[in-house]
Amino acid sequence: MLNIVLFGPPGAGKGTQSIKLIEKFNLTHISTGDLFRKHLKEGTELGKLAQSFMDEGNLVPDEVVIGMVDEKITESKLNGAKGFIFDGFPRTVTQAEALDALLQKKGDQIDGMVSLEVPDEELKARIRERGKTSGRVDDQDEEKINTRIKVYKAETLPVANYYKTQEKLVSVHGVGPIEEIFGNICAEIEAFSAN
Repeated sequence: MLNIVLFGPPGAGKGTQSIKLIEKFNLTHISTGDLFRKHLKEGTELGKLAQSFMDEGNLVPDEVVIGMVDEKITESKLNGAKGFIFDGFPRTVTQAEALDALLQKKGDQIDGMVSLEVPDEELKARIRERGKTSGRVDDQDEEKINTRIKVYKAETLPVANYYKTQEKLVSVHGVGPIEEIFGNICAEIEAFSAN
């Protein structure tokens, strides 16, 4: 099994690259945003639990998020999954530790984290550009864009150090032609999947 965390700030190109990586390496995509939407739409127990926190304006607790991830991994493995690409998750060191524990119970592990490195000004330009077509209001508001980047640096960036201490972190320059960045990511994945 090949298990990868695709990492980077908002606007780094994770969505674009994950689609290509899923196809090339035959991976199952795990995005907590997608999982939330699925569970809320289907009205599952986990979805109802998540909704109760969201209705109060609170973040969904890690154990609920991990429960959704666990269910997705279990279901995907039953369907013959070859590996997973985690996109936008884990967002905190606590979530990274919980993911490691979950995978360990299943006889698996994270093979590597690929971090897309993009300068702040480029991120802001990309998010504004995406906002023109996505319809997402938060992609068009300069203050919200700045806040998202600041929150990423304060809360999510420490996850990279968590994987760095495990010698699983690789950085890829995320500016340039999409195919070139993709090629660089693939080279890094092939290097750590060979270990």
